[in-house]
Amino acid sequence: MSEQTPRVLVTPAAEATIDVLRDEHGPLMFHQSGGCCDGSSPMCFQAGEFKVGASDVWLGRIHGCDFFMSSSQFEYWKHTQLTVDVTKGRGASFSLEIPLGVRFLIRSRLFTEEEEQHMAPVFAGDDYPQPSEV
Repeated sequence: MSEQTPRVLVTPAAEATIDVLRDEHGPLMFHQSGGCCDGSSPMCFQAGEFKVGASDVWLGRIHGCDFFMSSSQFEYWKHTQLTVDVTKGRGASFSLEIPLGVRFLIRSRLFTEEEEQHMAPVFAGDDYPQPSEV
């Protein structure tokens, strides 16, 4: 069996920003709260600060951080691989990276037919696997 196709990835630049934020705030999580295309901004929170539930979807982990989005938004993105990146500039949100003068953003591409045959599963936000289970 082939390796599962991840639904969400992260760039090295975003990983470096996550490391800075993790050192200051502890464990982190992401929620893609709106936006339907490239350049939309996922929100970064301390783990557990944003309450997720059955109306959210867990897409996976990036650099040790759970990544969620609303299930209605997932309908738009389900055929798309998301990559979390970072860019200079101030976003208009409560995301933890804002004081650093950067913002996280999404880059996306459609999955190939072959990749779609081996998709990583998604889970309801209230029933996602813990790190030891993945």
